[in-house]
Formats: sequence, C-alpha cells, structure tokens
Amino acid sequence: MSVALGMPGMPAPVLAERRKSRRIKVGKVDVGGDAPVSVQSMTTTPTTDINATLQQIAELTASGCDIVRVAVPSADDAEALPAIAKKSQIPVIADIHFQPKYVFAAIDAGCAAVRVNPGNIKKFDDKVGEIAKAAKDAGVSLRIGVNAGSLDPRLLEKYGKPTAEALVESAVWEASLFEEHDFHDFKISVKHNDPVVMVRAYELLAERGDWPLHLGVTEAGPAFQGTIKSSVAFGALLSRGIGDTIRVSLSAPPVEEVKVGLQILQSLNLRERKLEIVSCPSCGRAQVDVYTLADRVTAGLEGMEVPLRVAVMGCVVNGPGEAREADLGVASGNGKGQIFVKGEVIKTVPESQIVETLIEEAMRIAESMESDAVPSGEPTVTVG
Repeated sequence: MSVALGMPGMPAPVLAERRKSRRIKVGKVDVGGDAPVSVQSMTTTPTTDINATLQQIAELTASGCDIVRVAVPSADDAEALPAIAKKSQIPVIADIHFQPKYVFAAIDAGCAAVRVNPGNIKKFDDKVGEIAKAAKDAGVSLRIGVNAGSLDPRLLEKYGKPTAEALVESAVWEASLFEEHDFHDFKISVKHNDPVVMVRAYELLAERGDWPLHLGVTEAGPAFQGTIKSSVAFGALLSRGIGDTIRVSLSAPPVEEVKVGLQILQSLNLRERKLEIVSCPSCGRAQVDVYTLADRVTAGLEGMEVPLRVAVMGCVVNGPGEAREADLGVASGNGKGQIFVKGEVIKTVPESQIVETLIEEAMRIAESMESDAVPSGEPTVTVG
C-alpha cells in the first residue's frame, strides 16, 4: 500500500507574535524584524591559532550555527582576524573588552560585527562617535553587551548590585549615545547568571525601544545546569516574542551550545523541527525496555535532516495513540511492536526487530521526502 506523506501545510503555531524590532545585518545574516531567530556560539580556541579557530568554526557551521564570536584580548588576536573573517563560512563577530583600539582593528579586518562591553572599556563613552563612524563607513553592525559581571562602577554604586534595572539603564544609555551619532545598526544584550533577573531585564529593555535583542544567560554553568537555565530563560522570553538571536553559554564544547539552542527554537516552532523522538518515560506498565529502544533509535537516526517525528512507546495505554500521531512510530507490548507510518499499522515485528525496522522505515521516508521536490502531487512511501 502507499501512505501519503504530504508536504508541510500551514505554518507551525507559535505562542506569541514576534516583538517588532528593527532589522540589522550581521554579515549575511539578518537579525531582528521578522528574520528567523539566529543561533550563535563562541570559539574556545586561541584566536591566534588561525587554523584551529577555523576548524572549530567549520564544526560549528556544520552543526547549524548561524553566527560565531571570537575573542580578541590582544594585538596578536587582532592580527589574526582578517584571515579568520575571510575564510569563515558564517559571519564572525569580534569580542572586544578593555581596549577600544581593537574595535577599529576588527572593523578594518572585515569582521561582520563587533561586540563591545561598555562596562569594562576605558572611557568608552568618549569613543562612541569614532566607533559609530568607523562601523557605519564599513557597514559593520555592533552589539552593546552589558554583563552583570562587568557593569559600569557608577551603576553598581547607584543600585548596590547588578539588578535588572541597572543592566537596562546601562544598555539604554549606551544605545542613546550611538543614536545621537545617527548610528542604529546595533543589537543589545543584558546578560545575568540568574535567569529570573535576566528575564526581567529583557522584559524591561523590550519596553524601552525597538532594538534587536541578543539573549543569553551568562556563566550559565556546566552542560546540564546551563541547559536548564538557558531553556527556562529563553523559553520565558521567546514564548512572548522577545528575542532575535541567542547564545546558550555552557561549560561544554561550543557545538553543544548550538545543539541546545537549535532544540530550544525547534521546541517553540521558531525553527523547522527536524528529527524529533517522542518516547515515554516508562513505568510499571511497560513490557519492553523503552530506555534502550529510544537510545538506539536516536543513535541510528543521528544526523537526519528531514522533519520527522518518531514515537517510541512502551505500552498499550498511550502507545497506539502517540504512534498514530507521529510520522513513524512503534507501540510495544507482549514482546512485539506494531509499526505505524502516518497513522496506519504497516506491520508487527518481534521486539528484537523494532529498532532496525524503525530505522529502515525512517530512512525510506526521509529518502522520499528529500527526493520528492516536485510541487505537483503528493510524495508517497510504499510500505508493506
């Protein structure tokens, strides 16, 4: 028989309309407006090691990263920027602290954007006019990056600690200085390590202007903790339309940051969902080893790019319903599994064959979806 796979219909529902922010460009990537929310990460290699940095950027690009940031703490790092900016496949942002001269070096090097931290650049306000002119002449955008850990001492004295209000006051002040020089191609971040303070800061900032906003929980922590904190904070903001680009900050390889960021966006329907495994948490009703089944199916389908929902279910209570709603699924019990494709049972297999059968069917579906790019007619998969 043939099972119609269909093509995507109506846009996936989202929880709220995007906040109306101005659009800027970070190299070839649009940020803000109605542009898709982009995912960023940062290299961990010494920027002076050009080959290692470009290799890591290539790995980030392959993982789906849209924009990459590189650290520029020294003159040697600044000298490496032209080669990195030229050879990177995604836009490069130079991350500048303390020395304003490196801002100009990054602009001259051809970086797509420059991140500046007003709180720790000496006499930054006096340099705004020069920075604005150089960036405008070169067509380079900026990020005003305010961090709880490097807040302007004047604001720390005023507020006593880096509160949401203090972060926003710093950001709005710096934004106003650039706007006085008729420079508007910048986004803003107000990062804090506490998701509650961070969310409040972005809420306040979103009310004050139409700047595009870069979301981040700074120093979020190791992979598990940082993923939770970032997911909670980003979910709270993105679900209300606040946020134009994100970076998940983890004490983990940067590719892991990108994976988490993309998954957050896909979960909120802000990116097209790719492979999604729906699996039950298991319970006393389960008659198969759901944990092992789900892990083996996930591993077998790693790297699949087509939007495919696969349900791996372990009992007869929710199993058939979830499997029927997925593109591909199995409802398991009594040592065997019913295999569903687009809501229809196509075969029943022994438990020992569930994983290989799901992988085979997934590959068959994926091949059909990828090869059938003809607009007329419905793509089909022949099964059974």
